[in-house]
Amino acid sequence: MTAGLLAFSIALIASMALTAPVRALALRVGLVDQPGPRKVHTTPIPLLGGLAMYCAVVLAVIVTVAPAARSQSLGIILGATLIGLVGVLDDSGRLHHQIKLFVGMPFAALILLVSGVRANFFETSRPGTEWSVVADAIFTVIWVVGITASFSIFDHMDGLCAGVAAIAAFFFAVYAYHDGQVIVTTLAAAVMGAALGFLRWNFKPAKIFMGDAGAMMLGFLMATLSIKLRPVALHHRISWAVPILILGVPIFDTALVIVSRSRRGFLPFATPGKDHSAHRLSNLGLGQRNAVLSIYCAGAMFGTIALLLERFSPSVALWIAFTTTAVAFVGIFLMELAPYERQQKKSPTS
Repeated sequence: MTAGLLAFSIALIASMALTAPVRALALRVGLVDQPGPRKVHTTPIPLLGGLAMYCAVVLAVIVTVAPAARSQSLGIILGATLIGLVGVLDDSGRLHHQIKLFVGMPFAALILLVSGVRANFFETSRPGTEWSVVADAIFTVIWVVGITASFSIFDHMDGLCAGVAAIAAFFFAVYAYHDGQVIVTTLAAAVMGAALGFLRWNFKPAKIFMGDAGAMMLGFLMATLSIKLRPVALHHRISWAVPILILGVPIFDTALVIVSRSRRGFLPFATPGKDHSAHRLSNLGLGQRNAVLSIYCAGAMFGTIALLLERFSPSVALWIAFTTTAVAFVGIFLMELAPYERQQKKSPTS
């Protein structure tokens, strides 16, 4: 607990303190997000907020992680660094959108594998078999790319991505602390502190955006936490549901976007638009601030369900997980009926 609280405090203070100079740097170099038909802001907003969060997380990890875990932590930091650099290039318009999806994210996942961070879903089911190790490695890459990509399109409203990431990190930290996983607890606490520190500047009306660099970095770290988390109190038949539930909000939103854009003939990750969950809730009359707060509540609800799973027998917990998933799928199609601003068909530009 001491390491986790220290990591949270360091990251929180560092993120809050560094965001102001990073904002000034973004303005000086002209790295700002201009208003446009696909945006909800009406004035130019500085980017690079992800740099403040990155520095805060790295500082917290360096100070608090035990020496025995530094080798693996270095791999995580290297992966986050690669993702952050790719994001900065994308924010500055120097990178094609397919490079980050098909090169940057997979390479970051490979760095995790080399450093010893990988899923053990198949290994748990079929221990000692060679195919299970290969399957877990492939699943790790797919999962990291998927969650990182989900967060990369999730930063579309003031305070949304940072707040949801902070809530998810909180539940990862609580779960890991309960199961005695010090590294996961410390890293999750650092991510939560960095996201909350940045949220001080990013909640509506936002004074700075995290940019793709920040959103992708948060997604990468969320994917890393979900892979490293080992719900020891749960049967392996249900342990898979914990990270999915904790990350339920971005997964739901990404599924909604994929369904909605695909049926209209758009490429989901290459066609930005105002058709996310937050946009639709805002159009229903909640407004942007209340839409974001509603999504915070949904994230807290999913995380609470994840925490409660271990209180039930494996069969009941499995039923709860499948029921929650089924309700979420129904919610996707109901949300598709909500009003949103439709994109015009054109070649993708980002």
